Amino acid sequence: ARLLGIDPGAYRRRVEAAGDQAFVEGLVLRADGDVPTRQELAAIPGSLAVEGTLPLAPTRAFGQPLLGTVGEATAEVVEASDGAVRPGDPVGLSGLQARYDEQLRGTPGVEVLAVDDDPDTESRRLFSSDPKAGKPLRTTLDPDLQGAADRILTDVGPASAIVAIRPSTGALLAVSSGPGGDGADTALTGRYAPGSTFKVATALALLRSGLTPDSQVPCTPTLTVDGRRFTNYSDYPASAVGDVPLRTAFAQSCNTAMIAERDRASQEELAAAAAGLGLGRDVDLGMPAFLGQVPTQADGTERAASVIGQGRVEASPLAMAVVAASVAHGGTVTPVLLPDRRAKEAPEPEEPVTRAQATSLSGLMRAVVTDGSGAFLRDLPGGPVGAKTGTAEYGDDQPPRTHAWMIATQGDLAVAVLVVDGDSGSGTAGPLLERFLRR
Repeated sequence: ARLLGIDPGAYRRRVEAAGDQAFVEGLVLRADGDVPTRQELAAIPGSLAVEGTLPLAPTRAFGQPLLGTVGEATAEVVEASDGAVRPGDPVGLSGLQARYDEQLRGTPGVEVLAVDDDPDTESRRLFSSDPKAGKPLRTTLDPDLQGAADRILTDVGPASAIVAIRPSTGALLAVSSGPGGDGADTALTGRYAPGSTFKVATALALLRSGLTPDSQVPCTPTLTVDGRRFTNYSDYPASAVGDVPLRTAFAQSCNTAMIAERDRASQEELAAAAAGLGLGRDVDLGMPAFLGQVPTQADGTERAASVIGQGRVEASPLAMAVVAASVAHGGTVTPVLLPDRRAKEAPEPEEPVTRAQATSLSGLMRAVVTDGSGAFLRDLPGGPVGAKTGTAEYGDDQPPRTHAWMIATQGDLAVAVLVVDGDSGSGTAGPLLERFLRR
């Protein structure tokens, strides 16, 4: 167990429970990886290395936990299968491989023989059926982009995620959850305050109220609502304080300006704007997925917090990637993961984002890169990049802990990056986003 880097205590318990005559698998290793030498194994009485061939993903972490794992059927799986699975059968244990196990598993061949007690009498075949291979499950994932996202998150300590979408089709190209999530599907099912990335929805609500990107809004150092003091981030540029265009307030991510303008659009209209960008819809992805939620009723400090993506506003990395994709597409995007599966139609939002509104939002997101908190993306190769940073405070600690977000669009690509317990959107999520876009 120590040689393989697995828990010795847990492995010992498995071995002792298996009895004296059973081999107990320690670990499956790739032949081109870090494999123990014959000499190392020979020094351990009873050890055995078995070579074989398996269909493997490009890397051990590829697409985990979305794709899931395969292993021997547990007692619970056998019991729930109604006789279709027997002890020792390989089955999907998690992710897509568990959810679509029946399709992927196929059917084993069966042969029924009549055997006489007399060993000299030949057996007779009474029935036989040929084995049937399982049916593959096709996803929209791009192996290169998925692999790149997985590698980028490898050394990120907290839970993290990268989700990439093709806006023109809604196809999910990368759905990566970092190892810091301990196997949780952070990318699809994480529920976190989106912070200032939600200002894309707030900006849409303000545009619908009659503001334009050139409208003047008050960006003050602080703003107090019902006794709660709201501020901008610590190194907010002094040059962007005062009455500034909405474009500048958005590019520099001025919290106080957005909160000061909150009465231009009701909480219900804010939720409708978010829904128009795909946030909060009930989409059948073929896997559990959280597309976010925005309360339709909120007052006082909770109302103020909503416009900057906090309070009871929640989103997953998938949801924020959909928001960015809807801006790039010029209409509400429905994400797709399993293209061959007939999914339940998602209800259309009552007020989907229009092409004209999306064009204005694209300009605001472009200003984040040319003049704001996403300036480090200016020199990226390829087409123009639009972006929005986000740092969401949560909990009761002082100073508050924060989630770090960043979303971006470039050509027919929309990306969301989240690092739970990150320092800031531009400082923590930003470098990961940049690496992904450069890839």
